[in-house]
Amino acid sequence: MKARPNSWHSTTSRLILIYGALFVVWGAVLVGAIQWETTRYLNSVIDQMLQQRMHYIASTDPARLAATVDAAAAIDPHGIMSVGLFDKDHQPVAGNIDHLPASLLRDGQVHLLRHGLPRSDRDAERVRARGLASTLPNGDILVIAKDISTIDGIGAIVRRALLWGISLTIIPGLLGGFLLRRGPEKRIRALQDATDPIRQGDLSKRLPISRRGDELDQLAGIVNTMLGEIERLMNEVKGVCDNIAHDLRTPLTRLRARLYRTQQQLDGEPESALVESCIVDIDEVLTRFRALLRVSELEDRHRAACFDEVDVGQVLRQVHEFYAPVAEDRGQTFEVDIQSLQPVRADAHLLFEALANLVGNAIKFTPAGGKVSLRASMDKRGPRVDVIDSGPGIPADERDAVTRRFYRGDNSRTTGGSGLGLSIVSAIVRLHGYALDIGDASSNGARLTLYCYALAPDEKPGTCLSRSVPEVTPMTA
Repeated sequence: MKARPNSWHSTTSRLILIYGALFVVWGAVLVGAIQWETTRYLNSVIDQMLQQRMHYIASTDPARLAATVDAAAAIDPHGIMSVGLFDKDHQPVAGNIDHLPASLLRDGQVHLLRHGLPRSDRDAERVRARGLASTLPNGDILVIAKDISTIDGIGAIVRRALLWGISLTIIPGLLGGFLLRRGPEKRIRALQDATDPIRQGDLSKRLPISRRGDELDQLAGIVNTMLGEIERLMNEVKGVCDNIAHDLRTPLTRLRARLYRTQQQLDGEPESALVESCIVDIDEVLTRFRALLRVSELEDRHRAACFDEVDVGQVLRQVHEFYAPVAEDRGQTFEVDIQSLQPVRADAHLLFEALANLVGNAIKFTPAGGKVSLRASMDKRGPRVDVIDSGPGIPADERDAVTRRFYRGDNSRTTGGSGLGLSIVSAIVRLHGYALDIGDASSNGARLTLYCYALAPDEKPGTCLSRSVPEVTPMTA
């Protein structure tokens, strides 16, 4: 399954989250500053009022002080003012305060009473207040306080306004960010879809560019320029290699024919063996040239237009019939296990060639008395073919390199071959959009797995290549 970009990892989503977080922090700081300044101002107003009232009541004639305190408590219909007069023994004399609060200092300064004042008209209800207590010249204690529930209410209103402001800003912001994010995501998916054929080797493809000319278009333009240069260089290198292989094949063929005629004339002479050795060397060079041209031929993606429904099981049985005598001559056990497989869209002859190369390599590197297994089963997405041998295996650090042209690993340097077999397999796999995995067998040996996951073929017009039987030469013991 093709991996899609995570929406929450996009630049738009991150900017929305960053700006949203900054707004929340800034809004909290701003509202906190407003609430702090408002509370400080209102507290200062209350403190001045309490100081003025304390001064007024304390300056009253002591004979009328108790009546003045009761009058001050009575003229407050809302009960937000608390006034109390206590004697030297802290017993209430007048006012609406039940008893002298122990936490209130008698220093003439205003203090915060977090737990409020004890009042009989409020039962157990306590409201935060600001109050001050002062000792009068006759030893009595005068206490005046004012509830600050109004200030607390203003703070609650400010906090609710902050929550509403954040909600009414973030929710539309998230909705707008979601809508703004859809455009870049759609373009990223289009770019990702455009890179699929490029990753499969079709360098003629280019990334789409819109009329906006934004950063994505600039990046796509840079990548397209790079792809054009890579395509040009690859075509030049490929053309040089193909021309060399094609141009040298004709003179080498003529040279082989002359050497063959010379060998016939020297039949029975000592020089005949030397000429035979030269012919063998030329045949090996010609084989490599044919394989090199074969790889170039397979890299022509126009052949995908000729794909058809293919029975993989039938192709595997043909491969088994083709190589069973070779394995028997080498004293090897060649097992086959083919389950029911669904048809795939492919070129039957190319698929036979790829599987034959895999089986041929397995037989070549498996010693006498060893075992080669050809298994086929169904995965969730399509047929899976495993070629397992009991040979030396392929080291992990060489598995990416063995599909390159002319690469020969340490285990294959003493074995005949051109180093192009797996290159041909890799070209066929890329042409079909399949996947090839190289790993270790459960015991000793190698496991090569071909995942026949048919992707959507490129239906552009192309020229069908020859449908003749591919070149697969069985090995001799």
